[in-house]
Amino acid sequence: MTEVTSGTDRETVWRKVALRTFPLLGAAYVLGYIDRVNIGFVAAPLSRDLGMTNVEIGLTSTLFFIGYILATVPSNLLLRRFGAPRWIGFTLLAWGTITAVTAFADSAQTLYVLRVLLGFAEAGLAPGVLLYITYWFPARQRAWAYPVFISVIAVSGIIGAPLTAGLLEWGRHLTGLTGWRSVFLIEGLLTILVGVLVMTRLAKGPETAKWLSVPERERIQRRLDAETALKHENAVPAGIMDAFRSGRVWAFAFAFFALTFGIYSFSYFLPQMLQLLADEGGTSPTDATSVLLTAIPSTVALVVMLVWPRIFAKRSAVFSTVVPLTAGTAGVVLAALTDNGVAFIAGTCLAFSGIYTALSQFWRIPVLGLTGAAAAAGIAVINSAGNLTGMVSPLLTGAIQEATGGFRHALLLIAFVMSLGVLTMLIVGPRVERTGAGSPPASQRPQRVTAGRDDSPRKETS
Repeated sequence: MTEVTSGTDRETVWRKVALRTFPLLGAAYVLGYIDRVNIGFVAAPLSRDLGMTNVEIGLTSTLFFIGYILATVPSNLLLRRFGAPRWIGFTLLAWGTITAVTAFADSAQTLYVLRVLLGFAEAGLAPGVLLYITYWFPARQRAWAYPVFISVIAVSGIIGAPLTAGLLEWGRHLTGLTGWRSVFLIEGLLTILVGVLVMTRLAKGPETAKWLSVPERERIQRRLDAETALKHENAVPAGIMDAFRSGRVWAFAFAFFALTFGIYSFSYFLPQMLQLLADEGGTSPTDATSVLLTAIPSTVALVVMLVWPRIFAKRSAVFSTVVPLTAGTAGVVLAALTDNGVAFIAGTCLAFSGIYTALSQFWRIPVLGLTGAAAAAGIAVINSAGNLTGMVSPLLTGAIQEATGGFRHALLLIAFVMSLGVLTMLIVGPRVERTGAGSPPASQRPQRVTAGRDDSPRKETS
């Protein structure tokens, strides 16, 4: 079969895929992130009700990631076996139920158990979505697909902060429960609803997408098959054990650990950091006001994250990851060294923008060096090992704050760890890019009808 397609037609296909898959997955990701970090949003009233210290609040994050890390790899392999709609939908139903039950926790010990269970339930979402994107988008399209999708993390902060603030203030009128309990109950029920929609509306892959025409399905599959063929030519790891034996996978796991080291500390303690600065300045904001202020860095980060790939579209993935991560590190240092509230917000805006932009570009690199079962296992290893930061960072931050009475030393530690991530990316990243699937093998490259840029009309033969 012979068909002539234009660059506009091809881009329309990718936009159609994104519009059909990203809203549901984005809603799941937003709820997953909010469910994960809402302990930080409600830390002040929750700790008062249950008599918990900052160290104990940090421990809830550590316990969450025990279950999360243990379940990530098997969960991603199960997704590959059963398909994204069933598996991701199941995880949403499970963690939505656990989050709703958390509303009725009556002690720190009950909360600890529920957070471990939540970690097991939520483990399949983030790595599963990252893997699922590779089922639809080849390398070139992933350059914008990952940033667009991961931008929902910033959206989580924008949506989650006012949602949580509103429920803290008025949730008792909706549920009859105190504010922080209403947060868990309502967000849990919303998660269950999205889980049902994912199970019934999400397509397993191009081959089952009824909303694509036959030529569109064939075009997508042809591009994905060509990329897989190139990876095989370059002897890219393809088996499960290959991923565990790959030094690059573990290097990327550490880089991801360093990249995300600041995310969880800020997510759990930013409202308290702002309250501490305000108290030192002689003001006393409410719990809801402190939560609302946390939306400012997330809003700025969302804009930067979406603009960055447009400006530097032709730069390498390593450049697009390392530069914002370096800027984010500088933002953390600024936040650590200032006692001025405005300067602190500016530092956190720079930190959030750098971290989230680097995160959106980071995942372009590891998937270039993995395929098949190794991709499922490798993404899960990187995600789970990197998410050790979710265990370590909040616990250290809480302990350092308890010992010193402030967050300065904790923020400086975060900046140091992030700088190690920059160094690791500079060492490992370029090597993977050189062997990655930048273009299909010569035998499978489509013949262009006209010369010029890649988005010019071309003729494809299948």
